[in-house]
Amino acid sequence: MAIAAWWGESLLDAGADRQPWAISRTAESRSELRSAVAELGRAFREQGIGENSTVLLRMRPSLSYVRVLLALWSRGAQVLLVDFRATPAEYEPLAELLQPQYVIDSDGHPGPATGFEEEVAFRVGTRPSGRPAASDACLVQFSSGSTGRPKVIGRTPASLLAELDRHAALPELPGAGDRLVLLNSLVHTMGLVTGVLHALRQGATVVLPPLPTPAEVLRTARETGAMAIYGVPAHFELLTKTPQVPPLPALRLAVTGGERLPVEVYEEFHRRYGVRVSQVYGVTETGLLAAGLHGPRPPVLGSAVPGVETKIVDQELYVRLDRSPYPLDDQPDRYVDGWLRTFDRFAADDVTGELSILGRLDSLVTIGGLKVDLVEVETVLRAHPAVAEAVVLHHEVIEAYVGGEPAPEAGELIAWCRERLSAVKVPKRFFAARALPRNKTGKLVRDRNAIRAGL
Repeated sequence: MAIAAWWGESLLDAGADRQPWAISRTAESRSELRSAVAELGRAFREQGIGENSTVLLRMRPSLSYVRVLLALWSRGAQVLLVDFRATPAEYEPLAELLQPQYVIDSDGHPGPATGFEEEVAFRVGTRPSGRPAASDACLVQFSSGSTGRPKVIGRTPASLLAELDRHAALPELPGAGDRLVLLNSLVHTMGLVTGVLHALRQGATVVLPPLPTPAEVLRTARETGAMAIYGVPAHFELLTKTPQVPPLPALRLAVTGGERLPVEVYEEFHRRYGVRVSQVYGVTETGLLAAGLHGPRPPVLGSAVPGVETKIVDQELYVRLDRSPYPLDDQPDRYVDGWLRTFDRFAADDVTGELSILGRLDSLVTIGGLKVDLVEVETVLRAHPAVAEAVVLHHEVIEAYVGGEPAPEAGELIAWCRERLSAVKVPKRFFAARALPRNKTGKLVRDRNAIRAGL
């Protein structure tokens, strides 16, 4: 399926002309979006961008960024998405590896990269050494993973359409005329596909708060009559700490993804807002895989979404795919005999089939012949009133990295763990700070060297 062919028919033509597709400081209608995309498409054509062109896109979060992305797809280009916050040391090796023909960035835009902007100036550069697309992927992303070198992942038009079909099969998600507050990064799967692309296809409106502060998020949700808020656990934790909660009569759905939602955040958000936070699960390679939009209590996640075939082998979740999502064919241990390994540990209820997420596969370690689940240790640490976040790793011994304001005392944490864990599970080393380092999607970093460097 050609990139340019699937795009306009599937998304740009959905919704009434005057209906806003996005609201930030102002609203932009669907007809205005179509006009802007068409104008950009003509400009890109004059610059030589067309079918199978490869473009590295690195722009600040903005309406301009969305328009540019859609215009590149309308030209049939393969887009390599790079987070604007990535440093040259992070993305230049990827550019050397993939050799895009064009680079579009907004580095020349003044001011700090905070909040959501509507208009951002950008520049188009060419790379003489660049190569046209060697695969039919329309979207190339890089895993945000917490450890190791990012994986190069390609999504085809068929893959994205299949994911959007899975979204459309979930009646709880926003539909025509609904408005959703989107706090997720537009570079990553939940923000881009679950947020923007689903809304475009279904005729919903994406609300993008100019600032990510709890007060601004709540003000925007109230004034726009939003029925849903999308974010990551850190967003919902901040919303549980606001001094006052304004009336939000339209709010009926809160959705989080990216990492496990702490039970205490789930319960406090429900107490204050009357809505249970629903956790969705997916991987960059294939997008949305499981969701419990009725708000089951963590760690219960929900069922696999329609159109997804999964299996659990030795607690690891596998997903059926008809082809490898790795265009460089450099992940032989992750895609085997038609199954994608997620490296995430799950359990399935024998009666309902609902999935519970247990943690990463590498969170299970053997100490003295006994299995220790590091996620269990993290859960115990997070229950301490002085601990806001925790990462537990195994490096010769169990190490605990905890964040809190103020930083908790190590001696107190040792006593806390000894009362609640068997001796083999108690961390031997504690490192406390006011906050732990996170990656660009808001996930806690789990690379030991990166954590220690950030403390």
